Amino acid sequence: MLKIAVMGAGHLGKIHLRLLQELPEYELVGFYDPDDQNALEAAEKFGVKRFEDWQELIDQVTVVDIVTPTVSHFSCASLAVEKGKHIFIEKPLTNTLSEAALLIDMVAEKGVKAQVGHVERFNPAYLSIQNQKIKPVFVESHRLAQFNPRGTDVSVVFDLMIHDLDILLNLIQSPVSEIRASGVGIVSNSIDIANARIAFVNGCVANVTASRLSLKNMRKMRVFQPDAYLTIDFLEKKSQIFQLTDQPMDHFSMEIDKGDQSSNQYITLQEPAVPDVNAIQMELALLAKSILEDTPTAVPLEDGYAVMDLATKIMQQIEANIRLTLV
Repeated sequence: MLKIAVMGAGHLGKIHLRLLQELPEYELVGFYDPDDQNALEAAEKFGVKRFEDWQELIDQVTVVDIVTPTVSHFSCASLAVEKGKHIFIEKPLTNTLSEAALLIDMVAEKGVKAQVGHVERFNPAYLSIQNQKIKPVFVESHRLAQFNPRGTDVSVVFDLMIHDLDILLNLIQSPVSEIRASGVGIVSNSIDIANARIAFVNGCVANVTASRLSLKNMRKMRVFQPDAYLTIDFLEKKSQIFQLTDQPMDHFSMEIDKGDQSSNQYITLQEPAVPDVNAIQMELALLAKSILEDTPTAVPLEDGYAVMDLATKIMQQIEANIRLTLV
C-alpha cells in the first residue's frame, strides 16, 4: 500500500480525497490546504488529517497528489521530487514551459514516477473507441461551459481547450505545422472564448473551440476519416461510429446507391460499449500500478509539456491578433 498526500482541498482536491479513500492501493495520510474553510470542510467530510506544514506531510508519504492552483504546481512538485517522492500533478503541468522542462529533468534525475492529470484520456467515451483504427483527416471539437468564476485565473485555452488539445495530440500522433487562433476576454481578465485551427504535418486539420460563457455545457469531438465518422461525447460519456462497409451489419445499416455499375455500400452505425469507470479514479489507480510494477506512467510529463507548448502557441497567436485589432 502506497502512502499518499493530497496538496489542495478545493473543488477538485475534495474529489481526489474521496476517490483515494476508495482505492486499495493507497493509504491516505493527510492533506494540505492553506485555506481554513476548505481545510475544515475537507477534514470534517472525509475524516482526513489536515497538515499545516506541507513539507512535514510530504516527508511522511511515498506519493504526492498535487491539486493546487496552477501557479503553485512547480513549487509543490519540485519539492516532492527532490525528496524522492512520486507525483501526480493536475493539468496544466506547470505555470510556464520553463518550469515544465525543469521538472521533467528533475524527475529523470531522481528516477521517480510522475503523471499528469489529463483526465479526458480516461473518459469512458474515449476509452470506448481505443480499439478502433483511427486515422483522422479532419477533427472538430467544441468544449462549452456555463460561466463559473472558478478557473478564470487562467485563459479558457489552459482551462478548457487544453483537454481537447491533449486528445488531439494523442489521436493524431503528428507534429503541428501551422496554428491560426483568435479569442476574446469578456467577463474576466483573461481569454474567455477561443478558437484555433491546427494543421498537422500528416495533413490532418483540427478546428477547436472553447468557451466558458455558453448557455449550455458541451464537450463533444467529431473525427472524420476516409471510411468513418466518429463522435465522442465526453459530457454524456458515449460514442458513435458511422462507417462505410461493403455488407450490412447487425446494427443500423443504410444502403447507399452509388448510381453506377459498382456494388452498393452501406453506412452502418455502431455504438461501442462504454466502460463503467471513474476517470479520475482510474488515472490515480494507473499511477499506483506504474509505481508498484515499475512501468511507464499513463500520461508522462513529456505529454504534459507537449500540450502546454501547443496551448502557449495558441495563446501567443490570440494575443498577437488582439494587438492588431487595437491598432
